[in-house]
Amino acid sequence: MKILAHRGYHAHAPENSMMAFEAAVALGVNGIETDVRVTRDVALVLIHDRVTKGGELVAQLTRAQLEKALGHEVPVLEQVLNRWPELFWNIEIKVLDAFVDSTALLNKFSGRGNILLSSFRHDLVVQYASQLDVDCALLYANRPAEITDMIKTYAKFPRIRCVVWDFNILDATLVSELQINGWRNYVYGPVTKAEHTRCVDIALDGIITDYPEQLLTRS
Repeated sequence: MKILAHRGYHAHAPENSMMAFEAAVALGVNGIETDVRVTRDVALVLIHDRVTKGGELVAQLTRAQLEKALGHEVPVLEQVLNRWPELFWNIEIKVLDAFVDSTALLNKFSGRGNILLSSFRHDLVVQYASQLDVDCALLYANRPAEITDMIKTYAKFPRIRCVVWDFNILDATLVSELQINGWRNYVYGPVTKAEHTRCVDIALDGIITDYPEQLLTRS
């Protein structure tokens, strides 16, 4: 089971910052989950929120302006993939505008085996799976109507064989059904020790957590 630091380990550093990524590596995680958006000057920046705390849209700022607004360096995708090539990276694509440039970039890393591309935009996941030699995942915040229908829908896309579940809808039965059909399962959002233990007991492939120390210090 992989332990992924959600947006890096940001207990004492800004999320999705180089400091948070460095802290996650030092803690000993298997990988990192991060988010990709696009700035006005077409930088593939790693940031979760669409709007800064000052009310500015990330898409309308240059990378330099965004760094000024946030008060710290904002990494770009290529920077971290080159800096930590041995890490497992779960890259969540937040916006459609990232597709063209991220596809061109990720082609350089195709076949490396340690990248999982995900999005709530399942149509976008299909586009990536059709063009890249990179594993892709469907993000779910709501329970799908029928797992069997989902499996059939994506059967022609061999790169789509993974689901990333919101902890709130995590269901051992759904996980088991997907596992039987050769799919992998990740989860994001556990908070308490008991919630992390439940994820371990379900035998997921990975846990994306803001609290990786809950797992790395288990007795």
